[in-house]
Amino acid sequence: MLDFFTIFSKGGIVLWCFQGTSQLFTPSVNALIKSVILQERTGNNSFSHDALTLKYKLDNEFELVFVVAYQNILQLSYVDKFLTDIQLEFRQRYKDVLLGGPMTWGKHDFTEFTGTFSRVLKDREDENRAEQKAGRKMRNFDESAKSKKTVSSMIENKKEEKKPAKGKENKTSKIPMPDSRKSKTSLPEPPQINGAPLGDETSAAVNGTTSAPPSGGLDEETRLKNLQKLAMRGKKKTPGNDNSKSPNGSQRKVKQNTKWDNGGSSKDMGALDFSGTSDDSAFIPTQAEQALVGKMSGQLQDIEPEDDDYEEEDFEEEEVEVKPQANSQSKPSSSSGGGMFSMFRNLVGSKTLTPEDLKPVLDKMKDHLIAKNVAADIAVKLCESVSAKLEGKILGTFGSIASTVKTTLTEACVQILSPRRRVDILRDAMDARQNKRPYVITFCGVNGVGKSTNLAKVCFWLVENGLSVLIAACDTFRSGAVEQLRTHVRKLNALHPPSRHQGREMVQLYERGYGKDSAGIAMEAIASARDYRIDVVLVDTAGRMQDNEPLMRALTKLVKVNQPDLVLFVGEALVGNEAVDQLTKFNRALADFSQQQPPRLIDGIILTKFDTIDDKVGAAVSMTYTTGQPIVFVGTGQTYSDLRNLNARAVVASLLRA
Repeated sequence: MLDFFTIFSKGGIVLWCFQGTSQLFTPSVNALIKSVILQERTGNNSFSHDALTLKYKLDNEFELVFVVAYQNILQLSYVDKFLTDIQLEFRQRYKDVLLGGPMTWGKHDFTEFTGTFSRVLKDREDENRAEQKAGRKMRNFDESAKSKKTVSSMIENKKEEKKPAKGKENKTSKIPMPDSRKSKTSLPEPPQINGAPLGDETSAAVNGTTSAPPSGGLDEETRLKNLQKLAMRGKKKTPGNDNSKSPNGSQRKVKQNTKWDNGGSSKDMGALDFSGTSDDSAFIPTQAEQALVGKMSGQLQDIEPEDDDYEEEDFEEEEVEVKPQANSQSKPSSSSGGGMFSMFRNLVGSKTLTPEDLKPVLDKMKDHLIAKNVAADIAVKLCESVSAKLEGKILGTFGSIASTVKTTLTEACVQILSPRRRVDILRDAMDARQNKRPYVITFCGVNGVGKSTNLAKVCFWLVENGLSVLIAACDTFRSGAVEQLRTHVRKLNALHPPSRHQGREMVQLYERGYGKDSAGIAMEAIASARDYRIDVVLVDTAGRMQDNEPLMRALTKLVKVNQPDLVLFVGEALVGNEAVDQLTKFNRALADFSQQQPPRLIDGIILTKFDTIDDKVGAAVSMTYTTGQPIVFVGTGQTYSDLRNLNARAVVASLLRA
């Protein structure tokens, strides 16, 4: 049933291995290590790769990893319990070997553990077969709920159903009475025939009652008013017939146009019309804009970390006083080295962390992460990952659970935010220029996140590093999208005029108006850049919601047809749970609608509006955890130079700050 089982240390040493088939399991184990263990995603103990399901268990006390693999079409319910049993069996042997001293470490290869493994596996499989064979025992009639019903109980239930519902008694006896003239007997509401009220005699005949005497009833005037109100009940009043509130009757007050204090006249509005100015010389950069030129050459600067002299948050956990065990004798260690010998020092006078110890701290940490804009699901997974990494770990005598959890979570978040692969746009663009082809970057995202603005920032950075850029206006849906890019091109060319670049225009715009196929426009732009030896093509796409299937199909077509070198998702730092939904559905749409293997997914993220969130930087963690792709750029302002690299440690410091 099991295809593969291995035990290895976190240092990469394989201690014992079992292989039931001739299949090669190395790629699957390597994928588990790279994608889960090294990326601090150990909250869920299951991992799928190709046709295999891998389940693993961590032993944090001895830094061991237990991995079992089987075909994903099988449903093996005993695997989790089997992993726990094998862990308990092996860790005792491993501890005995370690306590035997360095002279005995090289003499043990744990080959005798194969018999123990086979015995435990057989016991678990036999127990599972017995449970499946027994199945669910059927109940007899005496054990069912129907046998407890008697004839008398059924009759009583029917009688209860015939009781009138609450609130229906004396429903017709409630009539509004005049001020002080209330009748001693309650009168029913007068019925109507074809909308006309009946008289006293007819009403009495219909209801089968006699009218109240004149002395105890209503006077004639009040009775007529009540009948008139009853006749008008249910009829809608026409707005034109009610003239009681307005003194002039039919005269209505017409809403006047708002007049602003400094509204100006029609002559002044001509100075605000820029639609007719198309000359590049119309834009003259200011001194502040001229000062930006030359400051972004080379790699971008990192986000500046804030001061670290802040008070750490109290996670409702006091310093843990760990008392030494009764049988253990605390002896000072003469060795000052680390490594394996630190394990023996921790075994004396220490405490093993349990889920009960970690739960209050992790609950507070989860609430803290959600308050810092981390998506709720991601916060739960991060805390589960920290719990799996710390459960069973030895806590030193002077250690604190809160500080241990915070240190582990810091390392996990830094590992998540650190890119798993190199993204060097300048180097890749120069390599593409040597191969005589343009380097293509596609920008995608939802509406209003700042795709065009940050595209202009990236364009300015590329021009600062001597690369010519062609902007493809593929947003053929939003009104003003082409004009916005045209304005950016004019400003960028004014900051970097052709005179500074040997008469070459560094930024150009390729546009075909509105209502055209965006994939075709991108293809024509790339071909034009190849013909005119332009270094980089930046493709601007229309904003679209992640649930809009036609627009997501159009984006997938653009990516599939043109095969850009980099697909960047532009997301704003203000979102919380929405970040996970956006990235997940964008990736799913690109995978489902592309119909190619492997599908082309999102390669990186641009995080915009980072200067508006203070220390609520949780969206960065949510986005990178969802896709596993790096944050390539961070937008921090409104000028072209407000573009930064992500500093993982600075972001994590802000994330965990109180």
